[in-house]
Amino acid sequence: MKSLLKISFMKQVLMRKVIYSLIPLVLASIYFFGWKSLTLIIWSNIIGVITEWIFVRNTTGKVSEAVFVTATLFALTLPPGTPYWVAALGIIFGVVFGKMVFGGFGRNVFNPALVARAFVYICFPAPLTTGWHAASANGLGGFTRYLTQPIDVLSSATPMLIFRSSRNMVSYNDLLFGNIGGSLGETSAIIIILAAVYLIYTKTASWENMLSMVIGFVTLSSALHYLGMERIPNPLFGLLSGGFLFAAVFMITDPVSSPKTREGKWIYGIAVGMITVMIRGFAVFAGGVMFAVLIGNTFAPIIDEGVKYFKKFRKRKVKEERRVANV
Repeated sequence: MKSLLKISFMKQVLMRKVIYSLIPLVLASIYFFGWKSLTLIIWSNIIGVITEWIFVRNTTGKVSEAVFVTATLFALTLPPGTPYWVAALGIIFGVVFGKMVFGGFGRNVFNPALVARAFVYICFPAPLTTGWHAASANGLGGFTRYLTQPIDVLSSATPMLIFRSSRNMVSYNDLLFGNIGGSLGETSAIIIILAAVYLIYTKTASWENMLSMVIGFVTLSSALHYLGMERIPNPLFGLLSGGFLFAAVFMITDPVSSPKTREGKWIYGIAVGMITVMIRGFAVFAGGVMFAVLIGNTFAPIIDEGVKYFKKFRKRKVKEERRVANV
């Protein structure tokens, strides 16, 4: 117990900036869904730190500050009614199998927060697909309660579920401000966009990843929607719902699990955006963006290698052409 109290952390300035950008989303989650949002986030952080410390206590002895980003992002993707034990198992799995088995910070292939979210989604589908609660946007909102009222009708729980069941769309005003059911940190588009501006301004996250993901999504969803596919909503609705913006700002921009080359970032982002459209429209998952990013993570190293090989090929070709011209 005493050793736990003496946990030390790596100093990671970029990770702190990401945490700063998440503070408004944390406050918004409390306002919309109650104080359980904060306790769930704190709980995930505590378990995440302890899990990583178990692995590093006999080596570097320092826990990465990135674990706070992982735990907070993971918690913000959860429905308000998620049990604490599910959150604990999720963040343990995410830290262990999404990060530490690859060698710790800087070596992970997949985004640990999404590994955690995918694990609980697959293993505990009931609480992860029925733990929805109504957003409270009157007066002090959720600041006066522990948790808002549960939503009994599953088909009216989130914007994407509403669209899937009835083809109806919630108002854009609610999508922008967050007065909708959904995961803790994914409801307010305005707050997420402001976080994106901060991350880009401070050069904390790659704007190429963000923009390319949006371009890929809008391009394919526009084509399919205007060709008459009813399962694909109009591009604007799709952008503002289903956690897409949250993933575009915080998940796809993970510097470790995304490509490092500039060209690779564009290819990666466009591919993830298009995969999101296909999963939403043709798979059983209402959201899809979580799996789209994880699929993109799988191919990120290959994309970088392909870009590097193409550059070397182009250079060799140019040199050969110059050599032939000089002869």
